[in-house]
Amino acid sequence: MLLQEGQEQKNRNLTGEKMIIPVRCFTCGKPIGHLYAKYKERIDAGEDPKEILDDLEVERYCCRRMILTHVELIDEILEYSV
Repeated sequence: MLLQEGQEQKNRNLTGEKMIIPVRCFTCGKPIGHLYAKYKERIDAGEDPKEILDDLEVERYCCRRMILTHVELIDEILEYSV
């Protein structure tokens, strides 16, 4: 599904899909990709990141880093695609 020219969707790239967070933590290998959507929804609702990560049982610092520092850059990258 391609977006019409001038149409904007929050947190979506030009193909209408969301940016993909890594499936596993780069350091320990724990699966974390499935948690990002829940985390993002709760952050948008104004909850505290520490409480959200505690509720999602993300305990290791390396895994917390993966979720906290994820930046959705797909829209900027797609400007340079052919």
